[in-house]
Amino acid sequence: MRSRPLDYKPELERIIEKCQVCHLSMVDLEGKPYVLPFNFGYEADTFYLHSAPVGKKIDILKKNNEVCLAMSTDYELRSQNENVACSYGWKYRSVLAYGKVEFIEDMDEKVKALNMLMKNYTDIEFSYNTPAVRDVCVYKVVVEKMEGRAYGY
Repeated sequence: MRSRPLDYKPELERIIEKCQVCHLSMVDLEGKPYVLPFNFGYEADTFYLHSAPVGKKIDILKKNNEVCLAMSTDYELRSQNENVACSYGWKYRSVLAYGKVEFIEDMDEKVKALNMLMKNYTDIEFSYNTPAVRDVCVYKVVVEKMEGRAYGY
């Protein structure tokens, strides 16, 4: 079974809607790969993320804001012959999105981004107190390039 590339945007967005976690890949201050899992929101070619306002990832992103987001879903173990180990594999769908991190400072934009993030996990629109919004780091990745794969589907 072959992996097929996906370049049809609605198909990629259907995969994104099913994903619960994305992995943010960046290059650390020593030129080494650094990857962290995030919950996220997505709308109109933009991913929304949040974290503590200080730490290694923030230092990295302020120095080099180019990133890749990776997410996958629809895992299903399959085999052509249950007695042959090498015939086992996973069916899956995945998306890679490339872009640059942009930090969001405006309080209203932060609230909008946080609600977009929460929309991925619940239908509730939340209200936030000022200290909570002020003390969280919110950022977005505007997609410059997006690609995907489906294996076994």
